[in-house]
Amino acid sequence: MGAEPIRVLIADDHPVVRDGLRGMFARGGDIEVVGEAADGREAVDRALALEPDVVLMDLRMPGTDGVAAIRELAARGSAARVLVLTTYDTDSDVLPAVEAGAAGYLLKDASPEELRRAIRAAHEGGTVLAPSVASVLMARVRRPEPAAGPLSERELEVLALIAKGRSNREAARALFISEATVKTHLVHVYAKLEVNDRAAAVAAAYERGLLTPKGR
Repeated sequence: MGAEPIRVLIADDHPVVRDGLRGMFARGGDIEVVGEAADGREAVDRALALEPDVVLMDLRMPGTDGVAAIRELAARGSAARVLVLTTYDTDSDVLPAVEAGAAGYLLKDASPEELRRAIRAAHEGGTVLAPSVASVLMARVRRPEPAAGPLSERELEVLALIAKGRSNREAARALFISEATVKTHLVHVYAKLEVNDRAAAVAAAYERGLLTPKGR
C-alpha cells in the first residue's frame, strides 16, 4: 500500500482558481483536495474541521484576509502547514504573511510542478519561497528597521487620511501614490509608533499630538 496522499484545503475567493487547482490535483499523484474556502473565515473553519495537511491560502480575500486566517489557525493550534498562493509579492504582503507563520509563499504564475513540490516540501516541514519573495525577505534582513522616531511628512499625510476613515486606496488617490506605497508608509508608521494596526496608530498619533482633532 502506498503512502497516504497529502490532504490539501484550497482557500481562494475566485471560484475559477479553486476549480483550476482542484482539476490540476485530480490528475493523479500524491495530493488530494479535501475542501475549499472562499474567504479567510471559512478557511479557518474548514481547516479546523477537515484537518488538512496543507492549506493553500490566498491573501486578499473579502472579510477575513489570508494573514488574519494564518494567525488564527496558529492561535487555535492547527497542525496544517499554510502555503500562501497569491498574485502579490510586495513587502507589505510578504512580511505579514511570513511573520504570521506561513510555511511558504508562492505566486500564482508558478508552474503546476513547482506548486506540487512546494506542497510536498511544506508537508515535510520545509519552506518554499518564490524567487521574488526571497529577494524581498533578503532585502528586509539587510535593511535596518525604521528607527522609532518622528514620522516623515508623507507618513503623517497618510496617517491623517487614515484617521479620517479613508481606505488605503482612497489615501493613494488623494496623495497620487500607489496603494502599495501607502501600505509601506503604514508599516513604517506602525514600527515608529510601536503599534500593530490602523486604529492603534491613529490613537497613538492623537495621544502624542501628531494629529489634532481639528484635522479630522
